[in-house]
Amino acid sequence: MRPALLSLALFSACSSPCLAADWPQGAGASGDFATAEAGPVAWSVARDENIAWKVTLPETGQSTPVIRDGRVFFTTLKPVETDSELGQDLVAWCCDAATGGLLWQREIPGKYPLRLSGCFSDSSSPPAACDGERVVFVNASGTIVAFDLEGKPLWSREILTAGRTLPFLHDGKIVFTRQVYPPDPDGNFPHKYADSPKELWTQLHALDLATGNDAWTSDCGVNMGCAILPQMLDDGRAVAVVGRGGGHGPPEKPDGISLVDLADGSTVWTLPLENFMATMSYRIRDGIVPIFHEGEHLWVDAKTGEITRRVSFLEEVEVRLWNGGDRVTRTESIPDAGKHRMITQTSNLLVGKWHYFRSYTRPWLGRVDLESGAVEYLELPLQLAREEGQEEDAFQWFAEPGSKKDRQLKDQAIAENSMRNSRGFVVMGDKRSRGNGWGHVAAPTPSVAGDHLYVPVQNGTVYVIDWDAEVLDENAVVAINDLGPAGESYTRASLSFADGRLFAHTIRELICIGK
Repeated sequence: MRPALLSLALFSACSSPCLAADWPQGAGASGDFATAEAGPVAWSVARDENIAWKVTLPETGQSTPVIRDGRVFFTTLKPVETDSELGQDLVAWCCDAATGGLLWQREIPGKYPLRLSGCFSDSSSPPAACDGERVVFVNASGTIVAFDLEGKPLWSREILTAGRTLPFLHDGKIVFTRQVYPPDPDGNFPHKYADSPKELWTQLHALDLATGNDAWTSDCGVNMGCAILPQMLDDGRAVAVVGRGGGHGPPEKPDGISLVDLADGSTVWTLPLENFMATMSYRIRDGIVPIFHEGEHLWVDAKTGEITRRVSFLEEVEVRLWNGGDRVTRTESIPDAGKHRMITQTSNLLVGKWHYFRSYTRPWLGRVDLESGAVEYLELPLQLAREEGQEEDAFQWFAEPGSKKDRQLKDQAIAENSMRNSRGFVVMGDKRSRGNGWGHVAAPTPSVAGDHLYVPVQNGTVYVIDWDAEVLDENAVVAINDLGPAGESYTRASLSFADGRLFAHTIRELICIGK
């Protein structure tokens, strides 16, 4: 069984045929974070092993690299000249995918400063999208710009977007999460808009790719932290599942999920879910929308919006644990973190019959079998540390409850992220960015290449998993890799794949992995 790849013509809206190896938008050609082609499995940036090329970047950035027709598109912040907490202006990059050589750069100014290198997002977080004739860059500080592939400006719009939006191409349009109310001067989003009218709601929005003109706005509201992906119903309709509910007093009502028709933004159905945390990725498989809600995994009928099944993924679940050098299997219950947070935000991905996710309170990779309802967990090391010339890998494992080291999950690491850019400046507006990337952060969404699930973590550790393994145990871990030295390879970008290679974006580098 392999991830079903959706129609490129439907969701990539390519003006010229996409190469099979292209990754033309943040979630890949089919909008499901997956490619059927195999990618590199083992590498080390810290030791320069299996690295095709690296580009040292002058400033921090979070966008997932987008690859189209031999070019890589991404954004960084405009370089600062001192330690900085806020930023708003971006630099758009176009590089040669084969060599990393710079082809062109363009500045994209922003209007509203956001916290640099935020553990949830920053101005540079939204990935670009390219249809083969034009590339659209999104600055979450308030600007969307389209260029031709030689860097000539085509159109520009002043539109505020959610930092965690994943713009995707559909039917000659670019679809994204539009924000209306702005951040405070400190770059944070306040709670004061919680009871605002619909005019201030965050919504899904579409622009015409050729002109930049408005095409439609969704009827329903959308939480700013959703990872929204294009989907298709059995009857051929192009749709997207969106969610509402989360932190910082979002005004959109009611909490829960809705199905949006991508033809015009209309709402097909709405499922209210009290206290819903909408910050996850949404996909449809076999007519089912699988979601996580208050400790339960829900099966939602994609045609009607009705809950057809529910299973606890916290109570009496099977866990394959690390036990000081050995592995043991136990049945445990996971403590409730409070505030309705049950998974590390946006860490989930549906691949095949498996719904993978990362726990909020433990460094455990979990999965739910959509057919049987079985829940499995595998404990992973919190962080990998490697150094050039040193053969031994160093792993930080979770300190068991009751030990002196057991403070908070986020505090445990071999080396906290220094949050220094390649020029030595601290570029960070949220101290939580120093953490290991488990718990209260917005994680990079995992990606799939062939038989393997790639799970990147904020601290630069990447787990490669046999996603269709019969049992989720240590044998399902194909490799654990690094994106640079521990403490110096902070990342919030998902991994992308093209032509058998892997592309990563860290606070200091753009990296192409695979010889």
